[in-house]
Amino acid sequence: MIQVYSWATPNGHKVHIMLEECGLPYRAHAVDIGAGDQFAPEFLALGPNNKIPAIVDPDGPDGEPISLFESGAILLYLAAKTGLFLPASVRDKYEVLQWLMFQMGGVGPMLGQAHHFRLYAPERIPYAIDRYTNEARRLYGVMNKRLAKSRYIGGAEYSIADIAVFPWLRSWKNQGIDWNDYPHLRGWFDEIGARPAVRRGVEVLAHLRKPLVDDQARETLFGKTQYRQR
Repeated sequence: MIQVYSWATPNGHKVHIMLEECGLPYRAHAVDIGAGDQFAPEFLALGPNNKIPAIVDPDGPDGEPISLFESGAILLYLAAKTGLFLPASVRDKYEVLQWLMFQMGGVGPMLGQAHHFRLYAPERIPYAIDRYTNEARRLYGVMNKRLAKSRYIGGAEYSIADIAVFPWLRSWKNQGIDWNDYPHLRGWFDEIGARPAVRRGVEVLAHLRKPLVDDQARETLFGKTQYRQR
């Protein structure tokens, strides 16, 4: 059984959804990032970047256990393990992979900054709010244009690119988005959100998550604790 060390965040949900979609047995272990669980030596042994998620698969590719961190790498591993949600043909595979990289390098980091400056920053900085809100809208526009001519983010078939992007768009209101501006993306979002495995995946650990509004959680995530060398 795969062990998943995670929390109810977009990056965590990517892996939860993928496991549900693949039908792989797994156990989710809560890593409360507001309480600082990600800095525990036991977690750092799996995720040295002190970020969730991380997994341990006791049945690795050579029959030996393997541990992985970084959600994109985990999606690729699970796709390879199961033969699901990543096309076999070279051309189609790289079409999916470019959109997975788009999520990892753009959608996640930029929407994360939008969340930070719009919701969590201790002071309102208009320049930062405008910069990341505008970048969020630009990225939504890129995806809307893509989905005007493609059923799914990565191509004709549902793939790890869709699984990677979807959780980040669930907080569209907090990113300053008006769905009326992105009708193709909204249609895709509703379709993906209706998938039974997606519904199950976003509920994993969700009952444990608390708003990150207290001073301790803010310091843990955004203060000196986050940047201490370990």
